[in-house]
Amino acid sequence: MIQWRAKTQPLTLTQDEQEQLEQWAQGGGDCRPLRARIVLNCLAGYTNRESAKRLKVAVQTVGKWRARFTAHGLRGLLDEPRSGAPRSISDAVVEAVLAKTLHEKPPDAARWSSRRLAATLGVSQRTVLRIWRTFEV
Repeated sequence: MIQWRAKTQPLTLTQDEQEQLEQWAQGGGDCRPLRARIVLNCLAGYTNRESAKRLKVAVQTVGKWRARFTAHGLRGLLDEPRSGAPRSISDAVVEAVLAKTLHEKPPDAARWSSRRLAATLGVSQRTVLRIWRTFEV
């Protein structure tokens, strides 16, 4: 039986890149820690299959992030813009809806209705409802 083994390009890093990867690997919150650990495992000499087993991810995941790092450096480990329409509700609108909802009462009622809040802020009722649903208000 013939086994096929893909040739992987060796990784080369500058000292600054290695320090940044080690810093990202310790962090939390987004996907950078896992991606940094993938690259650091590959740098340590592990194959894609060994790295995948150690990090409990798919071999394809290791291959993807190794290739992106090889092609683009640290920038390749960051998220790329997603396809689709851009957000139609700005952060300022979201903040205004949440602030009014949580910290202010309407003049003659116990709580805001979606229609009244929408009219007060000059947005659609659907926008208010979408924000409330997203933030579980």
